[in-house]
Amino acid sequence: MKILKFLFLFFAVFYCMPSFSQTKILDSLFVELKHPATDAKKAGLLNAIAAEYENEPALMLKYAKQAMEVSHKAGLKQQEADSWRNIGNANIIQSKYTQALKSFSNSQALYEGLVKSARENNDYKDGLANVYGSIGIVCSEQNNYPKGLEYYFKALKLFRETGQEEIVAVVYNNIGDIYATLKEYNKALEYFNKALWIQKKTGDPSSAITISNIGKIYLAKGEDEKALESFNEAEKQFGKFENNRGLAELYNNFGNYHKKKNNFSGAVAYYNKALALFEQSGEKYGASASLGFLGDINALQGKNEEAIEYFKKSSAHAAEIGVLEQVKESEKGLSDIYEKRGNAAEALEHYKNYTAAKDKIINSENIKNMVREEMNYEFERKEALQRVENEKRQVLFDEQAKRHVQQMLFTGLSALLLFGIAFLIYSRLQLKKRLTLQRDLAEYEQKALHLQMNPHFVFNCLGSISSFIVQNGTDQAIKYLSKFSKLMRLTLEYSKESLIPIDKEIEGLQNYLELEQLRFNKMFDFVITKDPAIEDDMGIPPLLLQPFVENAIIHGIVPKKVHGSINIEFKLANDKLVCTVTDDGIGIHRSKKLKENTITVHRSMAMEITRKRLEVIQAFTSKTSQVEIKELINAMGEPSGTRIILNLPVQYSTN
Repeated sequence: MKILKFLFLFFAVFYCMPSFSQTKILDSLFVELKHPATDAKKAGLLNAIAAEYENEPALMLKYAKQAMEVSHKAGLKQQEADSWRNIGNANIIQSKYTQALKSFSNSQALYEGLVKSARENNDYKDGLANVYGSIGIVCSEQNNYPKGLEYYFKALKLFRETGQEEIVAVVYNNIGDIYATLKEYNKALEYFNKALWIQKKTGDPSSAITISNIGKIYLAKGEDEKALESFNEAEKQFGKFENNRGLAELYNNFGNYHKKKNNFSGAVAYYNKALALFEQSGEKYGASASLGFLGDINALQGKNEEAIEYFKKSSAHAAEIGVLEQVKESEKGLSDIYEKRGNAAEALEHYKNYTAAKDKIINSENIKNMVREEMNYEFERKEALQRVENEKRQVLFDEQAKRHVQQMLFTGLSALLLFGIAFLIYSRLQLKKRLTLQRDLAEYEQKALHLQMNPHFVFNCLGSISSFIVQNGTDQAIKYLSKFSKLMRLTLEYSKESLIPIDKEIEGLQNYLELEQLRFNKMFDFVITKDPAIEDDMGIPPLLLQPFVENAIIHGIVPKKVHGSINIEFKLANDKLVCTVTDDGIGIHRSKKLKENTITVHRSMAMEITRKRLEVIQAFTSKTSQVEIKELINAMGEPSGTRIILNLPVQYSTN
């Protein structure tokens, strides 16, 4: 639960407490509570006391409720929001996730109101960000990972706005943990590395844990040498900042690495190191894992007596602290050993223990599913209430507008003044209507250009398929058609969207380039890279780069008649999304000469449509959108390829 202290209780600074040692903080708070100067001071002190009782949720709940009563009675919105957050924390510690979500939702509503009323107050933004992070953890604990990510990204945005770099690193780690659980290892690595970059910059000692997590991801991906490199770096960091629990976890990871490499003696040595540290600190959770690992590795070597002893100790520790997964694994290991030795009675006894633990885990998952459904209902109910509240606010606004008009009609102004006001109002309404129509026209024009782009793209692909059938035969044509159908499915999925996530555009380009590799018998390689600074919800108009990539292949690589390469890059520079397509083909001028020598000069409709799309983007966003085409020259002054650079305004698909 230490993450609660770090993420949820970040606002201890609100209470302006003196920097005493941990053992004296509560005494100091209780002394100040005897003579509070104001209700705000009293509510703040009660919230600070509640936050200190992290390991005693009943007392945490008691003082948080007292703080809420004082703040609610005095109309102190910020202190009331903090009280609800502390109540939610107490409920999380007690595994009452539905109640925790309700408490955090109350805190969220109060803080959102405060942020709207005072947009430049970073204290309110930080408070709201902490609540979003709390809701993210509740959702993650119940395996509701999409909602967890949604609220982590909300928290991330606010923490970045207020410059809370250390907390941003914590949120990045939480996001990485979710992606690791979902086995999306590349995404997990991306966010762990973002956290590590901040931790190294700020000198955060927890960077060793992040490096160890990165190593675990590499090990899961099968990149064993990178995993070992990360583990070695983490060990050096642990040497600078003492953290026995983190170091013990790292030793277990070293053991897993050596076990994977069949270096059993090395694995046993590291598992024993981890076990010694865990037992020294009384950490039975980690000790049970180390004992389980030792049981596994002794069983693999046929050392059954040693394996039985380790499995029994592991199961006992895990049962004592309620870690059912470890109980299940250890009891299964014992049952298997006794079965191999022909001891049916012992094998049956431990198999029963294994089955009991497994059933409890299944029951626990069922309870989680029920809680998750209840939480989803809470989210839906909250959204419905928010819609009703917005409708009420709109009705009130309309009523106030009518009353204002009535007051204007009876002010006694002269006819000339009334005429002037009426004319001014009419002119403004017409201007607003005209601007709205212009905006809508720009949007519809962009969608029309995109729809025009799709059939052109399909015609080009169908022409490629026809050529491929003639050149390569039925079997390769079927493979080509399979890839083409996948590409069409992706295209249709976002054909109605003005913007799609950049990852989707990359996926479409990947499929298209693989098709063209088949068509031209792999006469070129390609690489697509994305700047880590580009967030998941940054958007780009669909199929915007495809015509440039097609030209690079048809007019650059193919006429070259030797193996070539194409490099596509997405990066951020000066608040612009810069998309670059580079090929090592024959160059612009030579390509134009070849076109002039052909019997029929083909006019590129795709490039014309793309040019219009860029003009519409510029008109719609009021920001510069341009394309540069450069011919590359090698050291001998000869053409060595072409580079297309698109400078686009940053847009977000979620908007």
